[in-house]
Amino acid sequence: QVQLVESGGELVQAGASLRLSCAASGVTTSRYAMGWFRQAPGKEREFVAAVSPNGAGTTYADSVKGRFTISRDGAKNTGYLQMEALKPEDTAVYYCAARIAPWYTSRTYSKRDEYDYWGQGTQVTVSS
Repeated sequence: QVQLVESGGELVQAGASLRLSCAASGVTTSRYAMGWFRQAPGKEREFVAAVSPNGAGTTYADSVKGRFTISRDGAKNTGYLQMEALKPEDTAVYYCAARIAPWYTSRTYSKRDEYDYWGQGTQVTVSS
């Protein structure tokens, strides 16, 4: 059974940095892509970033491009979202997701239904 567990969310001030982690179990690391989504109160869950199974390919939402970096460590079966220059509008519950399917560089993997498994989320709050 595939399980994804996020961690690292906390309350920070605007301009701060934070790194989220997503620990995966029950899945062979090299065969799945990983994505991060977020959901703010009263809003739809939105795409943040995705990384290919081998870590070489990445895609980002325009709102985080240049500030967030997605990565993965195959040896630890863990994905990461490094967030810099955080803004109050980044406040949300952050979810990681896994996609057990081929990665095509022409696609952004920004849709929720492109992912097979989801974690429970970790809260990130950015104060102004």
